[in-house]
Amino acid sequence: QVQLVESGGGLVQAGGSLRLSCLASGRTFNNYAMGWFRQAPGKEREFVSGIRVWSGGNTYYGDSVKGRFTISRDNAKRTVYLQMNSLKPEDTAVYYCAARSSAAVTTTANGYVFWGQGTQVTVSS
Repeated sequence: QVQLVESGGGLVQAGGSLRLSCLASGRTFNNYAMGWFRQAPGKEREFVSGIRVWSGGNTYYGDSVKGRFTISRDNAKRTVYLQMNSLKPEDTAVYYCAARSSAAVTTTANGYVFWGQGTQVTVSS
């Protein structure tokens, strides 16, 4: 079992930045690929970013956030981060951290077994 707790969400103006954190506890964090998803009201959960097992592992991004968001992980701290720059109102959503018991990232939500409770990000225009 892996427990995930997100933090760092909030209200920011368009063009601003936020950094989300996801702290993992439970089983060995190093064995899990990690992902960030988001869900806006009335919309399906959307893949935002993912990172393979190793701290320097390959990273993946949804088309809507490429060039603006950066994912990273610190296995010693059991934490994955999502640095979000140049935020837009359409980035407004609840952001979820997720873990899957595989080295590889998948962009589909049902490929992840463990989920955090989510953190709200609101971008004002």
